[in-house]
Amino acid sequence: MSMMPRSVACAATMLLLASAADAGDQGDPEKSCDGNTFEMVECLKARTAQWDQRMTTAYQQALKDAVPLQGEQLRAAQRSWIQYRDANCLYYGLGEGTIARLDAGECMRSMTEARARELEGLGRQ
Repeated sequence: MSMMPRSVACAATMLLLASAADAGDQGDPEKSCDGNTFEMVECLKARTAQWDQRMTTAYQQALKDAVPLQGEQLRAAQRSWIQYRDANCLYYGLGEGTIARLDAGECMRSMTEARARELEGLGRQ
């Protein structure tokens, strides 16, 4: 990979991290994910864990609210979604250099956030 695309990918990741830090959304810690690579990865893990908790809570509520056939389908969909998320983010993690760890961490955080929001929205329909 040439240096230009890698620089663009690095800049894009930093912008994503900065925008996530400024979002101020519930479930996101107040501090931004900056520092050395290790600190940034750990911060992304913590944010992902918070979104994962929100996703789990929303999933459990959606199961309670669902009619039996919907509940079965939701379980199957959630299992498939987790497999997809993990495989998709592993792709980024297998990239070159330390940026791959940040790309994979941001992938896990952003996909988990999106799924949590989707499941939370089921109760509003």
